[in-house]
Amino acid sequence: MSDAPIRVLVCDDQALVRTGYVTIFSAQPDMEVVGEAGNGHEAVSAAQRLHPDVVVMDIRMPLLDGIEATRKLAGPEVVEPPKVLVVTTFNVDAYVYDAFRAGASGFLLKDSPPAELVAGIRTVARGEALLAPTVTRHLIGRFAERLRPADTARPGRADLVRALTARELEVLELIAEGLSNAEIAAALFISPETVKTYVSRILTKLGLRDRVQAVVLAYRVGLVTAAD
Repeated sequence: MSDAPIRVLVCDDQALVRTGYVTIFSAQPDMEVVGEAGNGHEAVSAAQRLHPDVVVMDIRMPLLDGIEATRKLAGPEVVEPPKVLVVTTFNVDAYVYDAFRAGASGFLLKDSPPAELVAGIRTVARGEALLAPTVTRHLIGRFAERLRPADTARPGRADLVRALTARELEVLELIAEGLSNAEIAAALFISPETVKTYVSRILTKLGLRDRVQAVVLAYRVGLVTAAD
């Protein structure tokens, strides 16, 4: 694993909020704030120029909102997208749905404690989806048929799921339940490193970019359901 700090781009139209984020993130030994943006256009331009690992993105911004900026930076057609952590004051299903459909890897509210924001950056930087298990089940289960990123809508994807090993299917199901790698390891009595290997294999076999798309696919093919 690289010892390089997580490169963070902060995008919010309120200068005071940006300053707060920069102060918090810059104080972390494993993070480096590489830039700031005050609107969606600036966010896209800065991300393309600075190549951050994680973009902290507000939803409501002038000129170009955070959802569309996220789509431009992390949509299905983007080859090497940054991880986008959407942070907003609005706890609305539609915003979460739109954010993940646009390619976001995580969703937090602005009133989350600083420790949660910092942990959120680390989580999405590792390639894990950031949603509490209860939110994952409610939201993804509700919108699974509407969430159709280009990579998960291709014919034959259900056959690929059936081609997974029994253990890989177990891991995929637990991912869809919203469990972290550590929680999956405890549930299956294996090491977290082994879980990481399984997750990597699953994403590779299914041609998926991250855990969010894996969760969506698990619901869409019926491996898990909202009523489970």
